Amino acid sequence: MALDYPDDLKYLDSHEYVRLDGEIATIGVSGFAVDQLGDIVFVELPEMGDALQKGDVFGSIESVKAVEDMYAPISGTVIERNETLVESPELISDDPYGEGWLLKVRINDPDELVDALSADEYRTQVEGE
Repeated sequence: MALDYPDDLKYLDSHEYVRLDGEIATIGVSGFAVDQLGDIVFVELPEMGDALQKGDVFGSIESVKAVEDMYAPISGTVIERNETLVESPELISDDPYGEGWLLKVRINDPDELVDALSADEYRTQVEGE
């Protein structure tokens, strides 16, 4: 399966992505991570209003293979969480960059993304090309 790495996203080594729209960041997990995890059966997300600190664990994602922590790619306040995933975590597998997003965060400082990877850099890192 060819994996997709949308160019409008920033990626982390830990396989989270960020889509920035002004001061709102949509956070999710990359198609590569989803592919590695297999069938996703559960996701744990922070509550509305929770403060995230870049690099800190904000939740977990559980598949039939493993449970993985998820790390905040940027600091900010959770303004929305994808409640649909609580009932239907498989949406992350079906559409990680669309319906399978995790959180929306009002960011503190967009410069925190300066060390995030571009789509090409991330693709090279995970596919080793």
